[in-house]
Amino acid sequence: MSTPLNKVIVIMGASSGIGEATARLLAERGATLMLAARRLDRLQDIRDAYPQADIRIKQADVTQFDQVEAVIQEANSAFGRIDVLFNNAGIMPTAPLAAGHREDWKQMLDINVMGVLNGIATALPIMEHQQAGHIIATDSVAGHVVYPESAVYCGTKFAVRAIMEGLRQEQRENQIKSTIISPGAVQTELYTTIKDQAVGESLRQAQQEWGLTSEDVAQAVLYAIDTPDRVSISNLIIRPTQQHV
Repeated sequence: MSTPLNKVIVIMGASSGIGEATARLLAERGATLMLAARRLDRLQDIRDAYPQADIRIKQADVTQFDQVEAVIQEANSAFGRIDVLFNNAGIMPTAPLAAGHREDWKQMLDINVMGVLNGIATALPIMEHQQAGHIIATDSVAGHVVYPESAVYCGTKFAVRAIMEGLRQEQRENQIKSTIISPGAVQTELYTTIKDQAVGESLRQAQQEWGLTSEDVAQAVLYAIDTPDRVSISNLIIRPTQQHV
């Protein structure tokens, strides 16, 4: 039997995909959870599925600093500490640069980059006071390589990679860990953020045929969390075996 995971964990973007799978896995392991996302009904379903677990839920949009701050503050007030913050929210409306989808670009920057920064800004003062903590962000293989029709998406994920490495360097003496989880193709709802329906459907089919499951990635998140204080997993790249990029 697995040892109970005695940690207080906040998950931003917990209503579906990797966030949901991670929340369910951590609930099974006995973690204390604060789950946040825009879709409150999805969070309620997760909480209802684990009546034995200590789970709080809160509606929040990661682009809104005050909403992120409210999540972090409520978790800290309720549980007395925050051991882990998992910044998971993200979108991927890919298109060629020539298409000029400036609103999509701005939305990607707001969610994929500022969403992570909003989480860091709210959690760091608490973790610095604790002299302990762990911040995790969902990055992507796209944060390590660039490919056509995804330049802005890749740019946001490269930015997250740089920010999280900066966090590691700045906070190592405060015993605060920094981890990016960089999956390849995963069977999630991310394809629905692509406005070109043909491109989105092609991605969905590829994900279903040979992509990772959200549960595969959740296991990697658990691995990074469930390490001794002396061990910091800075970066985990997880590709489907058949993925070429």
